[in-house]
Amino acid sequence: MRPTLYGSRHAVSAGHYLAAAAGNEILEAGGNAIDAGCAAGMALAVLHADEVCFSGVAPIIIRMASGEIVTIAGLGHWPMSLPADIFMREYDGEIPIGVLRTVVPAAPDAWITALRDYGSMSFGDVSAAAIEYARDGFSVFHYLASALENNAAEESHWPANAAIFMPDGRPPRLGERFVQTDLAATIQYMADEEKAAAHGGRKAGLEAARAAFYVGDIAERIVAHMQSEGGYLSRDDLANFRSQVGPPIQGRWRNFQLSTCGPWCQGPTLIQSLLMIEKAGLGGLQQNSADYLHLLIEVIKCTFADREYYYGDPDFIDVPLERLHGDANIDAWLERIDPGQAVTHIPLPNGVNEPFDFPASEGPPGRDPDTSYLCAVDRWGNAFSATPSDGMWSTPVVPGTGLILSARGCQSRPDPAHPSGVGPGKRPRLTPNPAIALRDDGTVVPIGAPGGDAQVQSMLQVFLNIFHFGMDVQVAIDAPRVTSHNFPSSFSPYNYFPGYVSLESRIPENVRQELEGRGHRLDLNPAYTRNAAAVEVIVAEPRPGFLRAGADPRQPAYAIVR
Repeated sequence: MRPTLYGSRHAVSAGHYLAAAAGNEILEAGGNAIDAGCAAGMALAVLHADEVCFSGVAPIIIRMASGEIVTIAGLGHWPMSLPADIFMREYDGEIPIGVLRTVVPAAPDAWITALRDYGSMSFGDVSAAAIEYARDGFSVFHYLASALENNAAEESHWPANAAIFMPDGRPPRLGERFVQTDLAATIQYMADEEKAAAHGGRKAGLEAARAAFYVGDIAERIVAHMQSEGGYLSRDDLANFRSQVGPPIQGRWRNFQLSTCGPWCQGPTLIQSLLMIEKAGLGGLQQNSADYLHLLIEVIKCTFADREYYYGDPDFIDVPLERLHGDANIDAWLERIDPGQAVTHIPLPNGVNEPFDFPASEGPPGRDPDTSYLCAVDRWGNAFSATPSDGMWSTPVVPGTGLILSARGCQSRPDPAHPSGVGPGKRPRLTPNPAIALRDDGTVVPIGAPGGDAQVQSMLQVFLNIFHFGMDVQVAIDAPRVTSHNFPSSFSPYNYFPGYVSLESRIPENVRQELEGRGHRLDLNPAYTRNAAAVEVIVAEPRPGFLRAGADPRQPAYAIVR
């Protein structure tokens, strides 16, 4: 549908074309990939108000030209005063919409941490585009219009939400101007506080911008709002919060080293899936043939079973990634994959004897509700990959700020005994999971996607399209995809659709019939659907020295290169 874009200086790809433009403007002004990535990420929090919140989550992976690779979690924890059993005891095992699902908002800290430690520009410079888009508005695009319309009933429950998302008593329509004046003022206030402290140097200014949110006037409004709504987030939760910074989880696939965030998100399942499908054998399999898709779907069922039974905040539980990614576990799973028959229940991981209770939901499955993605590579070889998230519909706006606090608690299990169960100070198990692959010849590949549980599945398919099947970047992105639902959703209320596979209708009918014959329950989607996520990727190759960039037409995503 689009050409792969080739450049030799820098590239940015993002889930909205104006976010890509914001990142490109920073690169043209001499900023590095970290500056550009933060600019694009903050812009997405304005442009994709249906999918990203400025005060939401923002997991980040950075690869510096020096070779250093680091993750910034960008994920907040449950309030320290939250009773661990509150949802089991008072809400019948459900996490209700509203402030009770609030975790510490992490994205502002994540962007500023990235800028402080790895960037070169000020918060004011990097946030300028987000402020402009919020203050002056932008044209409502199709998906935003649909989200505003579909969530109008929920937004009308909260006056502060209705004032933003239903001006004049109705949602903004396609092509109308959408303005977020309070959010613009909030971000501008952080930039002003930075400017006032700039005499102490760039880092002092960045810390002042951060303090404005986490300990200053913005924090006061947040805490007052939480108290008025019956929430648990406190002044100490905000003041004491810092995004965890640390090494990535890494794995080898052929001549690539793949880096993901830790098992507080689903990122390591991408490594495990690549290892498993490689060991199963891809030789002779045609792209999107029934044999290939069956194997891919069954591999996802195995890796996501391990995700369900083992993944959680590693500060609280032991997540045995070395064993999960090891040959013994992969071999044991592969022995259980039948090339002629689909598994239509969540398989019990090797060594687990007590299954969780997974009541089946009525199909077909729907779309997971939020997230966007962006990546950037600069002329020095630095790379940035981030998956900001948190939507607009499930919790109230903090009055006068335009902020929707991270409701990512919806990705914890209400039972504290579950590996990703609720707990004070504990992080939910996040779906957003940026990645960066590094080939032995120096090629750098930031890749990611929105789409909840479809993210890893779509990233896996696009990565294999490029580096196994040899497709060019945009062709690999455009190719039709499949998504398994044979596991409980990561989002409350954790819908579970045993055996279901969503397919874009461009998958040939004979392939679909073969998959049905093997026991897959098919959910046929349109030719191009957001349900299949929306992958963005840059391939920066030292020889011949070009950057190849692509963006998914399933979203208003675009890439820009020079």
